[in-house]
Amino acid sequence: MKITILSDGAWGTALSRQLCRNGHRVTMWGPFPEYLDEMAAKRENVRFLPGFRLDDRLELEKNLEKAVAAAELVLLASPVQYARTVLERFREFFVPERHLLVNVAKGIENQTLLRVSQICAEVLGPCSYAVLSGPSHAEEVVKGVPTSVVTASTDAALALQVQQTFANETFRIYTGSDVIGLELGGALKNVMAIAAGIIDGMRLGDNSKAALITRGIAEMSRLGAALGGNPLTFSGLSGLGDLIVTCCSGYSRNRHVGEELGKGRKLDAVLQKMGLVVAEGVKTALSAYALAQKVGVECPIINEVYAVLYENRTPREAMKNLMSRPVKPEMDF
Repeated sequence: MKITILSDGAWGTALSRQLCRNGHRVTMWGPFPEYLDEMAAKRENVRFLPGFRLDDRLELEKNLEKAVAAAELVLLASPVQYARTVLERFREFFVPERHLLVNVAKGIENQTLLRVSQICAEVLGPCSYAVLSGPSHAEEVVKGVPTSVVTASTDAALALQVQQTFANETFRIYTGSDVIGLELGGALKNVMAIAAGIIDGMRLGDNSKAALITRGIAEMSRLGAALGGNPLTFSGLSGLGDLIVTCCSGYSRNRHVGEELGKGRKLDAVLQKMGLVVAEGVKTALSAYALAQKVGVECPIINEVYAVLYENRTPREAMKNLMSRPVKPEMDF
């Protein structure tokens, strides 16, 4: 297929190598022309995925119209808080009958509390849309480390097409139809990863993190179901699988933010040091907190992460609040 990736970030870069290996014609577009020039000269994404040579077959295109003109599949890989801006630029050149959209970004828009599928519908109108999600750090996927993810679409044929397009001997794809569950799982696990990082920063140990992951998936399922997702989806790759890897990996930017907070550092200083690298969970915490309030679902972990990030609550106070809540049966969701 002819595939265009809308983003010059780490995840889009890692997937470009997978797609090139599968024999597809792949073009990458990014919002900063001068950085695309740098990538073209060095054949490396030195800013977001250093140390890995770009596939020689990958084309870099600064002109958005040219980038998508011949595309059959458009990969949406920009951070979610910038997705609307990219889609509004893309709208002029969008051909619903030809362009298949596959979203790989994970988050919830702050101002509207919309998921990417909803933003696409709002900006582009009716479109062929699928989401791809699961435990898949770019730093490992680009190395060809065996990885399994899941794609979902309300169009079963499209899900199968995405599966066939991306799958190879190191990248296994499952299919599903729960777009809402996949999008929420990918977004909410980043908030939980900040909590897991706080545990690491406070050096609280394995018991605490195991409890956080377990109760985190219960909380994600509860909120996800209230928002229209299938609770079982959160026990799969895009829920529990992604939660485990994001809470435990040294590659996780969200876990890193939490770890620094757990060590007593301030959020502004942590984010400033990260530069252009985005930890989606920081912004998603705002949306997740607002959504939980909107639908009236109890989400104690999300509430405490939000308070640490935006209300100057200390990690120790947050931990005390979680552990001091009234006791109840485990299966009382």
